[in-house]
Formats: sequence, structure tokens, C-alpha cells
Amino acid sequence: MELRQLRYFVTVAETLHFGRAAELLHIVQPAVSQQIRRLERELGAALFDRSPRRVAVTDVGRAFLPAAREVLAAADRARAVADRAARPGRRTLRVGTSTGLGDHLDRVLERLAAAAAHLDVDLVSAPVGERLAQVAEGRLDAAFVRGEVRHPGVRAVPVWTDELLAAVSARGPGGPVEPAELRDMRLMLTARRNHPALVDLVTGACAAAGFEPRPGPPAGTLQDTLAAIGAGDGLWTVVYAAHARMLNTTRVAFRPFAPPGLALPTSLAVAAAGPDDAVEALLAAAADRA
Repeated sequence: MELRQLRYFVTVAETLHFGRAAELLHIVQPAVSQQIRRLERELGAALFDRSPRRVAVTDVGRAFLPAAREVLAAADRARAVADRAARPGRRTLRVGTSTGLGDHLDRVLERLAAAAAHLDVDLVSAPVGERLAQVAEGRLDAAFVRGEVRHPGVRAVPVWTDELLAAVSARGPGGPVEPAELRDMRLMLTARRNHPALVDLVTGACAAAGFEPRPGPPAGTLQDTLAAIGAGDGLWTVVYAAHARMLNTTRVAFRPFAPPGLALPTSLAVAAAGPDDAVEALLAAAADRA
């Protein structure tokens, strides 16, 4: 049994999607599937029920998940001990991130480097539930989270608000968009389990405009989603403004929503027990909006 197999298993269990898990792990999907099959053969039991339409964790998988997380947490603590011994005076901060932080994250890291040169940062992509669990378990020092944060052992420190833009075909009209204008288009959005706050915000805005969004094809990577929108098939999605500023596409237009607009608060989730000096430096860097 290998640590990478456990990490792959936990990520798939959190996302319930092999492709999404591979994206978060920065590897190809066949590698994830192959390693989990090897783990299942070693355990002598299936961890997932797989079908063309859905992935579900089996009873064995649900029982195995807490133990897998404990092993990964112990491995992370061991690495931290070795890191401190090998590099006296230096500290590595493990920070959970998600897609769409854009230039916000760049500015935070620049400020942190200027204020605390002895700190290194290890960025970890994971679904929001896994990020919060890792903060509570001490596997992450902090994590960026959008929307309301409710998790035992974790407190949220607000740092900024992320504006959402509608991503539509560039062949359409420009200017601010009213949600009602999107009534006849199909929405490509991540599954709610991956980002409840985002999905609830978007679907709530549609409901307030008097319609339920028509679902489009399953959302894959943002690059694939934008390619489909740019093809002009009557599709739309939402993109954080900070991320949109870093995207280079001529076939997709990023239109602000008409006032009051759509936005999600972003917080740094930290252990409720209280941050140490290194985490305090990260919080200060994130709060500095100058």
C-alpha cells in the first residue's frame, strides 16, 4: 500500500469524479484509476461503485476513508518534522487553494515573501470539504475557502470578496448581463458537492429572475468548458473576475452581472485553536489590500 494510492483514493472519494480528482492531483486520469484498482486488489474489496454516469463510495470505502486520512495526516506531520530538522529557522506553510484565485493569490504570496522571507509555501489543490478537513486535522496550515465556512475545529478569517462574471460566447452582445437573459441558454457548472456556495449562488440568482437554469453538458476542466462556450452552442458558465483577468481567449466574453451583481466572500480557514506566527504572517499578507 502506497501513500499516493491513499491520496488518490481520498481525492476521488471527495470529488466522486475520477477526472476531477486527476485535475486536482495534477496527473492523468488513467494513473488515478490504475492506482486505485491496485489498492482495491490489495485490500480485496471494491472502494467505489463505478458506472458511466456516476461514481459512489462503497460501504468498504466509507469505512476505509477515515483511516486513509489518518495515515496521510501522520505522513504530513512526519515530513514537517524532517523539514524543520533539515532547515533550522525555515518553515513551510501548506495552504489549500482552489481554481479561480487568480491575481489575488499572486499578491498574497508576494506580500508574504516580502514580510517573511523565511517561509516557504506549498500550495495544495483539493475540494472544499477536503481542504477544511485537512485544516482541522493539521495537514494544512490554512486554506482559501469561498462562501460560508462550517466545520468543527476550523474558523474563517474574511480576506476579500470575489466578483463572478458570466462567461458567454463573444459573438453575443456586450455589457452587463441580467440573469434573465440567460434563460434560454444551458449552464455548465461544477456539481454542487464540489462547491455548494457557488452553485447555490448561481441557481439562486436564476430563481430570483424567474427561471431554473437548463443544465448543459457535464463541466470538465475550465479550459474545456470555455472551448465549448466559444463554439457558440448556447452555453454559459461563471468565472471569478480575478481568474478571468488571467485568461486569454477571443471566443468567450466575460460579462459582469447587472447590479447588485454576483459575488462570494473568500476567507482563510485556519485551526480554531489559534494560528502560530507563520499563519499570522499569511493572514496579514492576505488582509493587506494596499
